Amino acid sequence: MSGRLRVALLAGGRSSEHEISLASARSVLEALDPERYEVIGVHIARDGTWALESGDEHVLVRRTGSSSVPMRAEERTPAVLGSVDVVLPILHGPFGEDGTVQGLLELLDVAYVGAGVAASALAMDKDLFKKVMRDSGIPVARHHTIRLGDDPANPFGYPVFVKPARLGSSVGISKVANESSLAEAVALARRHDEKVLVEEFVEGLEVEVGVLGNRVPAPIASLPGAIDTLGHDWYDFASKYDADGMQLVIPPELPQETIDLIQQRAVEAFVASECEGLARVDFFVRASDGEVVLNELNTMPGFTATSVYAKLFEASGIDYAELLDRLIALALERHERRSSLEY
Repeated sequence: MSGRLRVALLAGGRSSEHEISLASARSVLEALDPERYEVIGVHIARDGTWALESGDEHVLVRRTGSSSVPMRAEERTPAVLGSVDVVLPILHGPFGEDGTVQGLLELLDVAYVGAGVAASALAMDKDLFKKVMRDSGIPVARHHTIRLGDDPANPFGYPVFVKPARLGSSVGISKVANESSLAEAVALARRHDEKVLVEEFVEGLEVEVGVLGNRVPAPIASLPGAIDTLGHDWYDFASKYDADGMQLVIPPELPQETIDLIQQRAVEAFVASECEGLARVDFFVRASDGEVVLNELNTMPGFTATSVYAKLFEASGIDYAELLDRLIALALERHERRSSLEY
């Protein structure tokens, strides 16, 4: 069928969010209109193996172990990725959402959905991201960074959250209630990252908002949604991904001026971190004074049709299929725009 865009769909990956990525990619594949898109699947296994899926093919293109399968040059993954119109890197966490895959796609000079190298790396590193937000005048929760060689320390009192600096989906995170539990929580976080954050506990409502766009016209924010963890002590892995683990309230029961401020700060954070395409920005609305405090920004949030990002835009009048169409158009627009730059 002529006239279709050739799309490479990357899924899986080496991170602990491998299965979430696969679920996101399945939803994306089902929603892409076959009349408009020819889709080539690229599966990245937990061990780093890349496999090309096209029609009934399932072709091994690289192994990290001792054995390998000879392939024709045109079947190798970089050649395939370089020959498509656009890449959808539906990858979550390290080795996918952190700028590494984005760097490969930049080298291949191919359009791709989502944030570029610098924005992806910045948003993944919560320590650096918070520093950029503070410098941009956007309120964030206080944090203390523990690097290799540092002793566990907490300057904020209790409770606090201890987390890996560069991970997602609440993996390796602990809510620490007292000094005696701090070292154990830091050790857990260090299983996933060499840099660990201790973050102050912000008591309040957790609110998330989606952002969509490039530079011109300005990106737009979805309606915000409040997270009700339905009895969970905090928004942990189980409340995020278990059936009936949470409820999303769109819009939240907040004053209109607070909703407006959340949307404004989401776009400001998106622009300040040099994001393009999409992001989900997470906030706390502090119970004591109503202050809107930024928690984190995800450059490739969970992307099933029932994920928070998709639900937020559906409630804002953009359904899942249209969301994908817009993201692909934004990827092509950025690639075309940047192709005129001189290096």
